[in-house]
Amino acid sequence: MPRFQERYEQKIVPVLMKEHGYKNKLAVPRLMKIVINVGCGEAAHDAKVLEQAQRDLSLICGQKPVVTRAKKAVSNFKIKEGDAVGCKVTLRRARMYEFLDRLITIALPRIRDFRGLSRKGFDSQGNYSFGLKDQSIFAEVRLDDIHFPMGMDIALVSTSGTPEVGRTLLEQFGLPFEKG
Repeated sequence: MPRFQERYEQKIVPVLMKEHGYKNKLAVPRLMKIVINVGCGEAAHDAKVLEQAQRDLSLICGQKPVVTRAKKAVSNFKIKEGDAVGCKVTLRRARMYEFLDRLITIALPRIRDFRGLSRKGFDSQGNYSFGLKDQSIFAEVRLDDIHFPMGMDIALVSTSGTPEVGRTLLEQFGLPFEKG
């Protein structure tokens, strides 16, 4: 069992039950999935960009990414409908908790001048989204192999229902938010 899953079951569930008044363990909000998306519009013109994005994302997540394609043609960017424009991975269960563990304990502290994640990334259902500017903060990616620096969007999807409960859940996991 992953370390963060064990932490959720042993420590976070009792805290949330006490803090928010849940009567049943199954009513306590939990993480459902983590979606990591890498958009690289240059991939429509250069296949090497998409190959590197797929390789890096599979190293970071431990799962093969799915290629995302353009839904509409955008003439200003010379992208036709159906062109490959990025890749994404959806993590669930054990892989999700292992990725969250690596993200919080290893990757985020490696960001230069990191002061915490914005508290404004919550939607009305309590899901949290944020972006990273560079994939080099992950220890799995070798710096010598990065030819095209790419950012990524990470969405933490939970069953919380409200932003306040979602924030409490992620703070219990140790996600570092900005002070204030």
